[in-house]
Amino acid sequence: MKRVLIITSHRKDRAPNQRFRFEQYLPFLEKNGFQFDFSPLFSESDDKLLYTPGHLSAKLWIGFKAACLRLVNVLKRNEYDIIFIAREGFITGTTFFESLLRKSKAKIIYDFDDAIWHFDVSKANKRMGWLKNPGKTAKLISFADLVFAGNNYLADYAKHHADHVVIVPTTIDTDEYCPVNIAEKPKVCIGWSGSYTTIRHFEMIVPALKKIKQKFGDQIYFKVIGDGNFINDDLGIQGIPWSKEDELMELSEIDIGIMPLPDDEWSKGKCGLKGLQYMALNIATIMSPVGVNSVIIEEGINGFLAGSELEWVEKISVLITNKDLRKQLGAVGRKTVIDKYSVNANKALYLHYFNMLTKLGKS
Repeated sequence: MKRVLIITSHRKDRAPNQRFRFEQYLPFLEKNGFQFDFSPLFSESDDKLLYTPGHLSAKLWIGFKAACLRLVNVLKRNEYDIIFIAREGFITGTTFFESLLRKSKAKIIYDFDDAIWHFDVSKANKRMGWLKNPGKTAKLISFADLVFAGNNYLADYAKHHADHVVIVPTTIDTDEYCPVNIAEKPKVCIGWSGSYTTIRHFEMIVPALKKIKQKFGDQIYFKVIGDGNFINDDLGIQGIPWSKEDELMELSEIDIGIMPLPDDEWSKGKCGLKGLQYMALNIATIMSPVGVNSVIIEEGINGFLAGSELEWVEKISVLITNKDLRKQLGAVGRKTVIDKYSVNANKALYLHYFNMLTKLGKS
């Protein structure tokens, strides 16, 4: 068995970038000769504190525990054939731990799915933003024997700092992500799925949704998944928290899935996950034409792209009034995911890269 150490921030089944980029491949890789040790920085109780404003002393203690954990990883670094680093090994701007992990007999894979060389910090931790160092991304890429980039935009950046860069898309396990039969509803559900840190993207199109509400009244309703604290009385929204156990059922209630994004450098690095989740569940999908979204969506074939408030209103309106079109786009959308953005479509490539690295000597 070839041993792999996975360096992550979060525990399994917690973070979308981990779940949909590599965690879902682990059973397949285990069947093909790989053994994994998973090393997340944060526990469930740590999570609750990290994304809550304040608690500075508790957060410093979490940082100390995390540093101790990474030192243990460093001491055991030569026990592995591959060390897989997801985004970063530590929460501050240092590359100290990754530089030491690099000095092992193991080959290094660096995986990233956001434009993390640009500064971005959650509202809860703005006061601690000075600890961040987005520029460290270039160093982490340079440490790697192989870089997994989530899309072309990310790969183009990585190629300035590493010789061996491949595009590994964010993918959906379509054996798990199957449409759930929901009882016929009298109203059309327009839904968004995200998190506390990305709710600002949903808020971008609230003005368009208010026009939809004025136009269609009680024929429609809105649903927000991922931020249980979000409330919009004008749209009748009380957000619900994300839950792994309820995820498929909650998403399957949606008739029209929306993924608005600002057209900025950070968003160009996004890998289209929300849209892919909708599409995998036969949900008619509308996305902003930003980054990889314009690659995933074939306009009018497997979904819609909407760049302006007028386009959002027009395209949501078309789908509200045309149930057959919703079904058609949903069906083609799922096929797109199965063919291009599923675990089954990409697992052989994933295994190829792992096998390739273990056959190469450490440079």
